[in-house]
Amino acid sequence: MQGLLKRAAIPMLALVVTLPAPVYAETAKAVPEYKMEMQLSFSPLVKQTAGSVVNVYAERVVHQQSPFAGDPFFQQFFGQRMPNRTEKQTSLGSGVIVEANGTIITNNHVVDGADDIKIALSDGREFPCKVVLKDDRVDLAVLKIDTKEQLPMLPIGNSDTLEVGDLVLAIGNPFGVGQTVTSGIVSALARNQVKNEVGFFIQTDAAINPGNSGGALMNMKGELIGLNTAIFSQSGGSNGIGFAIPANLVRVFLAAADRGDKSFERPYIGATFEPVTSEVADALGLKRVRGALITKVTDNGPAAKAGLKAGEVVTALNGVSVEHPDALGYRLTTAGLGATVSLTVLDNGNEREAKMTLASAPETQPREEKLIAGSNPFSGATVANLSPRVADELHMPTDTAAGVVVEKLKDDSAAARLGFQPKDIIVSVNGTAITNTKSLAEIAASEPDIWRVEIERDGQRIRQFFR
Repeated sequence: MQGLLKRAAIPMLALVVTLPAPVYAETAKAVPEYKMEMQLSFSPLVKQTAGSVVNVYAERVVHQQSPFAGDPFFQQFFGQRMPNRTEKQTSLGSGVIVEANGTIITNNHVVDGADDIKIALSDGREFPCKVVLKDDRVDLAVLKIDTKEQLPMLPIGNSDTLEVGDLVLAIGNPFGVGQTVTSGIVSALARNQVKNEVGFFIQTDAAINPGNSGGALMNMKGELIGLNTAIFSQSGGSNGIGFAIPANLVRVFLAAADRGDKSFERPYIGATFEPVTSEVADALGLKRVRGALITKVTDNGPAAKAGLKAGEVVTALNGVSVEHPDALGYRLTTAGLGATVSLTVLDNGNEREAKMTLASAPETQPREEKLIAGSNPFSGATVANLSPRVADELHMPTDTAAGVVVEKLKDDSAAARLGFQPKDIIVSVNGTAITNTKSLAEIAASEPDIWRVEIERDGQRIRQFFR
């Protein structure tokens, strides 16, 4: 399969070209309910819903190094502190009003890193907004504007009721040309080709282009059933393969924002999974390749308490088929913290049901945060003891639950200049294993001639030497 996955960044909303239809006497149009009626017009549905889709303008201030930074002539005047250039970059996306009080859902990548965000309603009015909650793992963000009036909103439907072939409308602002509406069908479900920690997407052939990110994918009842997010394209434009985040995940994310949560917490189950291969499927007697193969179970975690074991395959959750590990993660996330779910598990050809209660990631050891100071490579780094809870907060795999992790860095600190990054796990220093923040602070107070540091970054071991 050739092509590129691209973020659909720039809003979408307009009018669809419909099939030719005979001329009828002018009568009031009703919202179409049947496919034959769709040949007449989508306009009643568009008029009913278009006002709930907005444009999102995100402005970022970008700092760039002066092009003369390495020129000896200019260094005579400025020394090593050459003035940096700053410029403003504006990106365009879409959003959907989901609560009449001005609550808007969009993609995280539309607003991430923005210094200023403005919302343009379909009637042309613009409002400043604030970010209530955002999360890069699920690529969702909740925004809020204050208009002191009730705004048109799009109700959230049940994306689990979708079937391949269902008619859908996509609304947004592709390429910034203005509000545009396109039509299509649900092409596939449970797609996981988009890079996202909850890899479970609705695929549609409704035209989605740059600027559509955060726009609405809507069913024929006028309900939001997906949030347009990405396209598969070689040209940068629509090739009839677009992806939307299911509405059921949007609903759970909005609930977290309404509760006032500062972060979006996903359930911790204490297990890792891999896709089922054809060899595993044959060995277990599966009629087709599907499910999530358990590769590791953490002691005393929810999975262990439910009796799950490595080598077993989860094939369904609450009676809904699980196609791959990403689908399992999606189902667990939309079930929500505190829920008790029923897992269908296959073990050596025998099928059984396992009940599991979904919990927050635990803090298995005190985090004991420390800001390292002094004359050492770690100076300016805030570190903590790693646990599933800390890993989840840092958007790291929760099975990475031991050692000392860099939480943040002071700007222009020794640690920042030497290339340390948040999420780095400090494994050893001068041959001594670092097991907690206390041991790191003690060794940081020493004065060796050479610092030999081993870290783990994104699953890779890196060895560095500093004087």
